[in-house]
Order: sequence, then structure tokens, then C-alpha cells
Amino acid sequence: MDLVNHLEGRLLFAVPKKGRLQQAALDLLAGSDIQFRRDNRLDIALVKNHPIALVFLPAADIPTFVGEGKVDLGITGLDQIKEHEAVTPPTHDTGAEEVLDLGFGSCKLQIQVPEKGPYMDERDLIGRNICTSFVGLTEQHFAKLEAEEHFATNGTDATSNNLRTKIKYLSGSVEAACALGVADGIVDLVESGETMRSHGLKAIKTVVESRAVLIKSKRPSDQKLVDKVASRIRGVIAAQQFVLCQYNIHRDVLSTATKITPGKRAPTITKLDEADWVAVSSMVEKKKIAMVMDDLASCGATDILVLTIGNSR
Repeated sequence: MDLVNHLEGRLLFAVPKKGRLQQAALDLLAGSDIQFRRDNRLDIALVKNHPIALVFLPAADIPTFVGEGKVDLGITGLDQIKEHEAVTPPTHDTGAEEVLDLGFGSCKLQIQVPEKGPYMDERDLIGRNICTSFVGLTEQHFAKLEAEEHFATNGTDATSNNLRTKIKYLSGSVEAACALGVADGIVDLVESGETMRSHGLKAIKTVVESRAVLIKSKRPSDQKLVDKVASRIRGVIAAQQFVLCQYNIHRDVLSTATKITPGKRAPTITKLDEADWVAVSSMVEKKKIAMVMDDLASCGATDILVLTIGNSR
């Protein structure tokens, strides 16, 4: 099938074709019942149960395609969006709009220097060599530092936009640049920090805190379908983050128990056949459930159950 000629009338949804965000993005699509089969040789897949076509692109390119309106929706990192905006500032008609924080892919874009080197502060790197894959954000950051330094020294704003700091682009292996003598410092993404430390580097400044986000074009081809997809993904995220806690409690301590389990909006309370007893159902953050169960038991709750949520709206 010539997929390119079957895109007419379909919402175009960009998904990372590889990298740290891809599998989590695909899991979200599966949980949202977006059904497709992708040929490994192709970067386009038609969704079977919705008028949607998935377009598999490098995460760094997704803000460009969405921002220019060539693609309606996309999943990428906030770091990539900020980098795109640093190079191509959004206008009234261009640029991507953030729809939803997807709750995964957390990392930091940080300025890093050799652990045993002479640089202790980001300002120590002004005029030095910096290597990065994020040239736009790095130039923007050091331009601000240089302007602040000029004003502190001269009491006037800088008249030249020329950077003294030398920013060099590397597409990968940025963390090796200092050890190989190419850079005095780098600007690179940090997740756990293990790679940074293994290369003898330390972080001295965070430029951007990033996470995976759902973005949309300012003029999507089908806003109702965009809203439906966003609603489904939002439900999947809620199901991943929350569990349903159910328990029985005497009315005398009901107010105490519901303070422990206030729910997303309010708990559901149902009268039991036994006098002065009620059943309570409430959504609780998964990471807090053990402590919540302890507190409920302490205040007199019985028959405490925790149920997995498959999806939510």
C-alpha cells in the first residue's frame, strides 16, 4: 500500500521513532486503544480504528513539524520544544502548544564540567569552549550570562550580539568532549547522572528541566479528534498514577478517614446495612497507598481494599 496517498482526511500524530521516549509513548497509545501495525521499513502507520496516521520522527524534529502545522499532534520532550523555540521563536500562527504533561521522561539539561577542573560556576565558562547538541538553548543561556556580566562591569547594556563563548555542535557522545580536549564544559541531558559521573563530570547549572509532553499544532485539522486523543491519554496517565481504595468506616470517624482519602474530587460514600457504618471508595496516588492504608487502619477503617484502575476519564 502507498501509505503517503492514504493520509488525506487523517489526523497526523508524530511519535518518537527511537530513543528514551519511544516505548513509553507506544504504551500510552496502546492504553488509549489506538490500534496500528507498523512495517519496520516505514515511518508511517495507519491507525485501524480512528482516522489517524502515526508518523515516526526523531524527537528533536517533532516540534518543527507540529509547530509548522505539518503534523497535528506529537509526543516529544520539553527540552526539544525549548530548543526549537530558541532557534525559531513561535509566532501567532507557528509554534507548538503544550496539551498534556505525560508523566515520564524526566531529565535535566545541565551545564557540566570536569569534576577535578578549575570551573566552579557557570560564569567561569564565559569565553570558553562549550560542546552540546542543544546549540539554541546554550547560546541563549550564555548570551544572557554575558549580558549580565557586561552590565555588572560597565553599567550599560552590551551593544554587540556576538558571543564570546564558543558553542560547538555535537550530535552525540557529548560527555566525551571534555576528556578529549574539545570542550571546557558541556551542556547535555542528565537522567540518573551515572553517565555524567562515569566521565568524571559534575553539573553546575540546570538550563531546562524536561519531561515528555503531548503537543499540538495551533491549527489542527480536527480539533475534536485532538481532544478525544488527549482525553484518552489523560485517562491512561491517571490509571497509571492512581489506585482505587475501598474500605468500611464508622460514621463517627468518617470525617477523619475522608481527610486521609479525599479523592481527586471527593470520595464516594455508600450506606451499609449495618447501622452507622458506610463504605468509602476513593482514588489515591499509587506511590502513597501504603501510608494511606496504615493511616486508615489506625483510625478504625476495616476491609481495606486496593484495586488497580485500568483506565479513567
